[in-house]
Amino acid sequence: MSDTWQGGNPYETFMGRWSTLVAQKFLAWMDVPAEKQWLDVGCGTGTLAKLIMDNYEPSGIIGVDSSREFVAHAQQRITNPSVRFMVGLAQSLDLETDSIDALVSGLVLNFVPEPEKAMAEMLRVTKPGGRIGIFLWDYADGMQMLRTFWDAAVELEPSAKVMDEGVRFPLCEEGRLESFVKVSGLREVEASPIKAETHFQSFDDYWNPFLGGIGPAGTYAMSLDQNDRNRLEEKLRESLPVNEDGSISLVAQAWAIKGIV
Repeated sequence: MSDTWQGGNPYETFMGRWSTLVAQKFLAWMDVPAEKQWLDVGCGTGTLAKLIMDNYEPSGIIGVDSSREFVAHAQQRITNPSVRFMVGLAQSLDLETDSIDALVSGLVLNFVPEPEKAMAEMLRVTKPGGRIGIFLWDYADGMQMLRTFWDAAVELEPSAKVMDEGVRFPLCEEGRLESFVKVSGLREVEASPIKAETHFQSFDDYWNPFLGGIGPAGTYAMSLDQNDRNRLEEKLRESLPVNEDGSISLVAQAWAIKGIV
């Protein structure tokens, strides 16, 4: 079963609203000066690009993503002429060597089939002395929205474990991303967890975005027949911590690194 990454609006409802919270903290931690040329690898719907444009006075931004739907969404979202989005692969960036001052990649490297090639490309296009920053969800523990989902899914159907990002992506385990970029040749590497709170107004606000079929969890939910999907919904109702007002508050943690080329 392949992961589905199509549809900008469903993605924003499912994950974009939460990735924005982490991205804000990540960019502040990156601390890139004004008037720099940025590249966003795996730009998705343009979340990082918009935050950069609104807060960090870039000379320009390029966003690259393999999803045509996401690129189209980003182009509609950000029309500033200094921002350019294009369809492409992280493993073969269509950019000149030593052309980027600051490169960021959020929540994507674990989904790239050949992350070593992607990292080599990131190093190639970034200028000597330039900065690279990457963050990935802590699927195994700290991204509670998904951790709760998969724990419930696997309890009902053990075969669901093969779709669980916490199992599939060892690169997202504590310390693994830091080791990966150091081996790749990134210098002066710093690592940090980044946490944000995901606040759902109700159970439906938590559950309904999964029905958009986005990402591994949404893909799995929509692969179930209606009876099994209802069982998963009820299991999650039993599992999630619900506040007195019906809202649900969970932690979203990512592992982040930054370094110098």
